Amino acid sequence: MNLLILGGTVFLGRHLVEATLARGHQITLFNRGQSNPALYPQLETLHGDRDGDLTALSGRRWDAVIDTCGYVPRLVRASAQALAEAVDHYIFISSISVYPTAGASVGPSEDSPVETMTDETVEEITGETYGPLKALCEQAAEAAMPGRVLTIRPGLIVGPYDPSDRFSYWPARLARGGQVLVPDAPHGLTQFIDVRDLAEWTLKLIEQQQSGIYNATGPAEPLSLGQFFEQCRAEVGPAAELVWVGESFLLDQAVGPFVELPLWLPEEMQAMMKADIGRALAAGLTFRPLAETVADTLAWANTRPADYQWRGGLAAEREQALLKAWREARPSRF
Repeated sequence: MNLLILGGTVFLGRHLVEATLARGHQITLFNRGQSNPALYPQLETLHGDRDGDLTALSGRRWDAVIDTCGYVPRLVRASAQALAEAVDHYIFISSISVYPTAGASVGPSEDSPVETMTDETVEEITGETYGPLKALCEQAAEAAMPGRVLTIRPGLIVGPYDPSDRFSYWPARLARGGQVLVPDAPHGLTQFIDVRDLAEWTLKLIEQQQSGIYNATGPAEPLSLGQFFEQCRAEVGPAAELVWVGESFLLDQAVGPFVELPLWLPEEMQAMMKADIGRALAAGLTFRPLAETVADTLAWANTRPADYQWRGGLAAEREQALLKAWREARPSRF
């Protein structure tokens, strides 16, 4: 197959490139040439800008396009319209965040309603607009290429080259040892997908010319936060001491869910970690062992500079202050 990837040099994009090459397909990249521009010198790269400069795509033909970086519906619409006669298949990487899960008791399926916006001209991407904008992007792609769009809604994507640190924090922190603050959320579940599993499965769906919508997260069976921390510790930090800190305390201390304390969501937001992935499993989605994801993520994280500024997780000083406050609040436990 001859594939076009919009993006292709950051996180999921680069893993899609690796999976595509491993499966023997041809690739053309289209991007601005700003992120990792020397990463794939052997590949044809077309330079342009989704916001007004798609001319490099003119007069070309591909079997499918993978849109890894569509966040604004106006720009997705322009890309899909420009490529409607140039490709047979449009693959849009969306997000589980399209679902309004706050306060819900069950996780969303592909048939669940999606977020909406009162003012659909808003293009600023914030925590509140990210999900609705992704939903509008899906609709824009489908309107431009009806019946020819494969929409994948991943949960948290994790693994090597993840710029968000929303998973990497835990292997690195546990490997460092000592007392590690972890959320004591007895009913808390977690869902995420290794970027390599997502990339390989996406390519399989493209080869099968699948369309429609798929939730894509994991693992196949429910995984509690407690199970995750114990498995992660066993793999990279057996000497670490897990200090289970209550959810109400964390909320009282204004600890930021999911970012400052990765993977943790308060109970009223837990539906986001209960997405129905039955359709993806039936379509062949599989998962590598958690231990492999943890070990490989840590190995990659350790290649970064010693003074790297983490984008997710608790700063050491903040963690120690919280542990001190927790001990003072629960003196009988220490």
